[in-house]
Amino acid sequence: MTTRIVVVSAGLSNPSSTRLLADRLAAATTEALEEVELTQVELRDLAHELTDHLLTGFPAPALAAAIAAVREADGLVVVTPVFSASYSGLFKTFFDVLEAGTLDGKPVLVAATAGTARHSLVLDHALRPLFAYLRAIVVPTGVFAATDDFGDTGLQQRIEQAAGELAALAGKVQSTGAARARRTVEDEFSEPTPFEQLLRNASGR
Repeated sequence: MTTRIVVVSAGLSNPSSTRLLADRLAAATTEALEEVELTQVELRDLAHELTDHLLTGFPAPALAAAIAAVREADGLVVVTPVFSASYSGLFKTFFDVLEAGTLDGKPVLVAATAGTARHSLVLDHALRPLFAYLRAIVVPTGVFAATDDFGDTGLQQRIEQAAGELAALAGKVQSTGAARARRTVEDEFSEPTPFEQLLRNASGR
């Protein structure tokens, strides 16, 4: 079966080291899976629509398509540049506009780029807590790349390790159907969950 992977890149320049790292992670993940449907979400192209969504509460078509792709994905690769020792505002805004529950149980590979290795702790101090709060499953190996790392073979080893972990988790999510079991707001309006079922879910039965 086809595994759906979405790559979210928050680079601001064109070209950018963030997009370069995202492309290498996407290639490694594709190689680790048998059949892949890969979707690239470039947040730089959605910056105005994200701002409009924050102000109006309604996504424009391109942003709506990106949100839908994330919702239906079996796994995510997310890459951000580092600003002020954390993820960028553009990166955070995209995940702010997702509906609650969108990332529940979804495998996520976190990655970041920066000018120097001094920012490498951003993976554990900023990205992992964010996606833990969003109830995603963060793969054990995060990938940080400073400017000098792009010529180092060690970076490719980390990329392949992380991609393999994401591939393994995304395959399990797909095989159990957990990703497709998530219900959206539209689902609840068109086919409401019975109250008895809500009670059973709340009691853990």
